[in-house]
Amino acid sequence: MSTAHQNGTVPQEVTKAPPVSHLRTVSWSESLDEKELDVPGTPRGPRTSTTPGHENCTFHHDMELDHRPPTRESLLPEMSRSYRLLLSSLGENPDRQGLLKTPERAAKAMLFFTKGYDQSLEEVLNDAVFDEDHDEMVVVKDIEMFSMCEHHLVPFYGKVSIGYLPKKKILGLSKLARIVEIFSRRLQVQERLTKQIAIAVTKAVDPAGVAVVVEGVHMCMVMRGVQKINSKTVTSTMLGVFRDDPKTREEFLNLVHSK
Repeated sequence: MSTAHQNGTVPQEVTKAPPVSHLRTVSWSESLDEKELDVPGTPRGPRTSTTPGHENCTFHHDMELDHRPPTRESLLPEMSRSYRLLLSSLGENPDRQGLLKTPERAAKAMLFFTKGYDQSLEEVLNDAVFDEDHDEMVVVKDIEMFSMCEHHLVPFYGKVSIGYLPKKKILGLSKLARIVEIFSRRLQVQERLTKQIAIAVTKAVDPAGVAVVVEGVHMCMVMRGVQKINSKTVTSTMLGVFRDDPKTREEFLNLVHSK
């Protein structure tokens, strides 16, 4: 695979390719059990009544209510104390001027980095699935992605390209970027992130196939360990016709890597 653009910000591009000559008439996902569409780290939804601190909450199971409990904000005091202890453990003085508000800032930043835990696919789609007689490949490429490595709690970032072959249903284009945001804003490994995005698109529109390619730069390799600053990690997930048909897969990859 060719590498993504290394300089500057690349805007999202939407490409519609010629129709594929032979598409399945039966959904490839009909034979899949619901459990097969889940991968580790994919909660059924945002925080529920089984989440610690939410045992007495009566709103979590009512999907018609736009319920946003103050869970995130209530975590700040304890998280701030933890960051203060971390600073002390490093030999720093958390009471000096430059660090007085650092624990709270760090706690707020971590909550933002992991806000995907409080988002679900259903609320992000928000009725943006449309009936459309369209069976040509749809590709949105170079979606910017920022995430946190669950092994070292340091960032990794890069670009995501998504393609799917609709079967009478299409997804609002911006929702593909929102799906990336849901799963990237969690503690992640790139391999799992790639599969979660593909499965989410599958659940949203039940297409003939889904393809996802992620290219990431991992700070755990750049700042520590082997310290290889130019290394990039490329992962892909191919489902349905993208897995079964080499020509369809090749067509998607050509579109993704075209300038």
